[in-house]
Amino acid sequence: MLKTYRGSCHCGAVRFEADIDLTQPTYRCNCSICARNRFWAAVVKPSAVRVLEGKGELVQYLFNSMQNEHRFCRTCGVRPYGIGRSGEDMEVYGVNIGCLEDATPEELAAAPIQYVDGKNDNWQHPPAIVSYL
Repeated sequence: MLKTYRGSCHCGAVRFEADIDLTQPTYRCNCSICARNRFWAAVVKPSAVRVLEGKGELVQYLFNSMQNEHRFCRTCGVRPYGIGRSGEDMEVYGVNIGCLEDATPEELAAAPIQYVDGKNDNWQHPPAIVSYL
C-alpha cells in the first residue's frame, strides 16, 4: 500500500517526504558505496520524492560510470536518497529506508528485499552471499 513517509538526514538539515509502498521489493546492493554505507533503497519515481528543507545542503558524489547521483548531507554525511536510471532507462530515486522517521518496525521487518550484484554489474542475479548486506 502506498504511504507518504517523512524522512531526514541524521542532523535534520535535509528533510523530505516520499510516497513508498513498502510491500514492494526494496533493494540491497553489494557495490562499493552501498556496501560501505549499508544503503537500503526503496526505488520510486522522481515525483514521489519531495525535499521539504535543505536541498542546498546536499552534495553530489559520482563514481565509476558517473551515471548514478549519490546525494549526501554536507553536515552529517548521511545519504537520504540517490538518483539513477532503471532498466528501462527511466530516472528513478532510491530513497534510503534508514532515513524514514515514521516507518514502523513492523513495516521495515516485512519489507521484501531484493539483493543485487552491483559490484559486478550483474543486476539480474543476486550475489552469492548476501547476509552482510
